[in-house]
Amino acid sequence: MKNLTDPSTDIDAGAQMIARLALRVREARKSRGLPRRTLSEMSGVSTRYLAQLEAGEGNISVMLLQRVARALDVQIEMLLAEDAPWDRDVARVATLYRQAPADMQQQVRTMLSPQNPTLLRAGRVCLIGLRGAGKSTLGAMAGDVLGMPFVELNKEIETDTGMPLKDVMAMYGTDGYRRLEADALDRVALRHDRMILAVAGGIVAEEATYGRLLERFHTVWIRTTPAEHMQRVRAQGDLRPMQGNPSAMAQLKALLEDRTPLYQKAEAQINTSNRTPRSSLNDLMTIISTKQFLGAGNAC
Repeated sequence: MKNLTDPSTDIDAGAQMIARLALRVREARKSRGLPRRTLSEMSGVSTRYLAQLEAGEGNISVMLLQRVARALDVQIEMLLAEDAPWDRDVARVATLYRQAPADMQQQVRTMLSPQNPTLLRAGRVCLIGLRGAGKSTLGAMAGDVLGMPFVELNKEIETDTGMPLKDVMAMYGTDGYRRLEADALDRVALRHDRMILAVAGGIVAEEATYGRLLERFHTVWIRTTPAEHMQRVRAQGDLRPMQGNPSAMAQLKALLEDRTPLYQKAEAQINTSNRTPRSSLNDLMTIISTKQFLGAGNAC
């Protein structure tokens, strides 16, 4: 048994409280579908402070916490109590789910989903592939033609965190970015019944996140040659892929080869190599129509 007069006991209890508070604020915000920037505006607490709070990386004054609780429409006591019944079971199930292997997570999602998988995806189209393939260009054009919102997941992350992507990566690291990416995917799927989505090329390497993407969206792999990938990225003004890295092309080819089996899980493919955006758009419209991605009876 721990000595209750031992200072380390207070430190342990404090660390547990901060971790518990971080989880409850994060879960309360997600359950209400609030981007962090929106919660910041509602509470008057900066996005950076909220990010640290949700990561369990900093203390927060009672006054600021009261603002956050009010914006989340919960009692501050619920955020601080050691044994809050409203989230105890949810937190336990969420922990078990995160610790489960990907195939078991898939089984749980299938069991909990009351809808036919085809109906669950109807109306949502996601473009996957490496950077430079043409996802953003085609996604924006398709959204205009179809009268549907076009969303780039990385921009959703920037909106949620209130900072540019390079700062997100610097602050959260790759693992943190992947968690934000998974959260953003859940958020946009909940928000939109019909949409065109473009995601970062590496999302396919996150098995659980990619599994949810394939469940909720009709997917199209936008592809091109390694040379065109590199050329288009440089044309966008980003010289980093080649600058000071003579083996960049070999690395790109190896990355594309490694991810090809994952990209091939998409329901369709479009090769944009040596094609005009308008020609590739026609291909995308044909796929959406013939495969009834927008549901039966919805022609492009």
